[in-house]
Amino acid sequence: MTTVHLARTLSFRDDPAQGPSAVVFRERGAVVVGDDGRIVFAGEASDLPNAHRAAPRIDHGSALLSPGLIDTHVHFPQWRMLAAPGLDLLEWLERFTFREEARYADRMHAEASAETFLDRLIENGTTCAAAFSTSHAVACDALFAAAGKRGMALATGKTLMDRACPESVCDASERGITESAALIERWHGRGRARYVVTPRFAITSTETQLRLAGELLRDHPTVLMQTHLSESAREIETVRALFPWAKSYTDVYDRFGLLGARSLFGHAIHLDENECARLSETGSVAVHCPTSNCFLGSGLFDLARLDHPDRPVRIALATDIGGGTSWSMLATQGRAIEVARLAGGSLSATRAFYFATLGNARALGLDAEIGALEPGRFADMVVIDPRATPVLAARDDLSEGLEDLLFALAILGDDRAVRSTWIAGRLAQEKPSDTDPTR
Repeated sequence: MTTVHLARTLSFRDDPAQGPSAVVFRERGAVVVGDDGRIVFAGEASDLPNAHRAAPRIDHGSALLSPGLIDTHVHFPQWRMLAAPGLDLLEWLERFTFREEARYADRMHAEASAETFLDRLIENGTTCAAAFSTSHAVACDALFAAAGKRGMALATGKTLMDRACPESVCDASERGITESAALIERWHGRGRARYVVTPRFAITSTETQLRLAGELLRDHPTVLMQTHLSESAREIETVRALFPWAKSYTDVYDRFGLLGARSLFGHAIHLDENECARLSETGSVAVHCPTSNCFLGSGLFDLARLDHPDRPVRIALATDIGGGTSWSMLATQGRAIEVARLAGGSLSATRAFYFATLGNARALGLDAEIGALEPGRFADMVVIDPRATPVLAARDDLSEGLEDLLFALAILGDDRAVRSTWIAGRLAQEKPSDTDPTR
């Protein structure tokens, strides 16, 4: 039935870098969710239309009601691998990742893991994700099916690898594309599912596979593409040796038609000026994975450089589980703020929240459906408690405005601050309440 949610509400019309009118914050807001799971009203509680005044109400008190958090780069088969050590990215892949991904050839393992993976996202307030799967079609099927049961928006795709990996996760160039095409037919646009053409990265794909991936992307103009780009120095050196004809790492993908407004490039740390210009020109998205970049020692994402007004590169934010060290998009925002400072720039907490909601929805081409508390969009929402822990509560006493509140949540928040998560208007998870009289 139609339900009224009352809380402090936060949403965005645009990137806060464009000015204060981009932010919509209400101290006492109301969001009305219809029986189809979509928002029918969002505004001041005092302006609640008469038609909804008798509807059931859920009062979240002084908690923050936000659009659901969105993760634009996360690895489904790596959910067990947080804090797996490695000297660098390539050793980490060889020692842990490929061995773990090989297990997903087994349907029962993939199905059980899909349930756990989505539970972890939801308990952290993440209501939508672009997820890497494995090279096994059964793993993709399992993840799409599990998300479908929850009514959850999910983008994923079979990982394409035809070289430089163990036989257990490697497949032939044409077979990988054939299975990807079948998965597109089976899942893309079914409910809230979206398919992502997924070459892992240039090192594990031959020129034949990259060419076929580009053709597949061209032939299906509404699917997405995801891969990795310029994450580590040794990776870049390897790409240079494998593709001696290329002007840069980005040029490899460009040559095969993989750049564009539907293309997500994880990490994108070590880029030259020509690469930045080309990413900007094509509308490609650089996905910032701050906890992963720090954990693996890959480098610092230079937000200010990519944000340059003369050739801005579209930016998204992600956890990169399991290279990333936290499932929480709150903690990910905090690390992004710290990395921006280390790189000589800055990132406000308000803008970080934008990246995790409307900004990431735009990166996935889903901003007409999610990412903001606006009529017509799905009621994917998260209730965040700024007083969830004693440390947060003490810090909240000092907050003097929205930026202070969001900064504390980004730096100190994690899954404990996520009181409840809602997907298409339905309660997906709720933490037990306590007796804290400040709530």
